[in-house]
Amino acid sequence: MSAKPSPTELCLLKALWKQEPLSAREIHELVVDELDWSYSSTRKTLERMMQKQWIVAEDAHGIRIYRPALKKVSTLASFVRDFARRVLELDGPLPVSTFVDSKLLNEDEVKELEALLQSSSEKSDTQE
Repeated sequence: MSAKPSPTELCLLKALWKQEPLSAREIHELVVDELDWSYSSTRKTLERMMQKQWIVAEDAHGIRIYRPALKKVSTLASFVRDFARRVLELDGPLPVSTFVDSKLLNEDEVKELEALLQSSSEKSDTQE
């Protein structure tokens, strides 16, 4: 599944990656300062993300709760590759040391990101 979440969708995904499962209200409370929008906008975006199969929902005790369906590291790797290519015009990946102090990635996830970026770099080298 090739996913390119928008900045607002990424914000909701990051909330879920940090803590799951969450209700729409809990997600909204975590992102409202960053997105500065209404609760109904959060709900509508969550519905669209479910249609794209980027999140899943289930009912628990009468409340709909959400979990991410997109894998954090592979989704972030696609953003890093895109940024390196389109913005910085780099053929290879950014140094993974850039992400060591990330609040979103733990040490194992940084290593996984490094492996994904390295393998994508090797693939692009062999395609040239």
